[in-house]
Parts: sequence; structure tokens; C-alpha cells
Amino acid sequence: MARVTLSAQGAADPGTVWQRYADVDRWPSWSPQIKAVHCAGRRLSPGMRGTVESVAGIRTVFVVEAVDHDRRTWTWRVRMGRIRIRLHHEVRPQGPGSATSLRMYGPRLVLLAYAPLARLALHRLVRP
Repeated sequence: MARVTLSAQGAADPGTVWQRYADVDRWPSWSPQIKAVHCAGRRLSPGMRGTVESVAGIRTVFVVEAVDHDRRTWTWRVRMGRIRIRLHHEVRPQGPGSATSLRMYGPRLVLLAYAPLARLALHRLVRP
């Protein structure tokens, strides 16, 4: 299993960035590859399960493992067929704005293929 770490900094307030994560209905607004999130709850919580639908119509199953709203961190696992990836997200203050990081664990080729889309999403996440 490989690990890839990405990060981005931007002018958005850390609280704003965290709300963009915590409200799953907002994911398509900053993550261009996401069309919709299908799950019972609308706010990140441990144990939340559902599917993420991509703009290409591909669905991945997910389960949220951990959420710490105070520390602004969360971890989830996604699965598409036999491919499994674990993602850990963090938001923190950075100067007048914020920084976010993403640690991904999974098959190296899958992580490297996904990294450009994830990097774009992170930069959009932290913009005002």
C-alpha cells in the first residue's frame, strides 16, 4: 500500500473550509469530479455510509471512519470494485487564510492517477 500526501493553501477562513467538508451537499461546489453524494445524513459523522457519484457517472462506496469537528479532521474509506483507498483530511489556520492536507493510502497507480483531480479540488476548497 502506498501513501500520497497533497496540500493547498488559500485565503478562505478555516471555518469556511471546514463547513465545505462537513456539509456533504457542498462537495460538488469545490470538487469538480463529484456530481452528488448519496447518504442518509448531510453532515459528516463517524459511521456515515453512502456513495459518491462522479460527473462521469461512476459511483464509489464510502464509510466515514472518524470526524473531529474541533480539530477539523476526518478520515474515510472509499471502494470501487476491488480498489480501496483510505483518505485523511485536515484543515488548519495558515496566515490570514487556511491550509488543507490530504493523505491517501492505497494502490500507488490509483493514487497517482487520482492526485491531479484531488489537488485541483483542494485548491478550490481553500479559495474564498
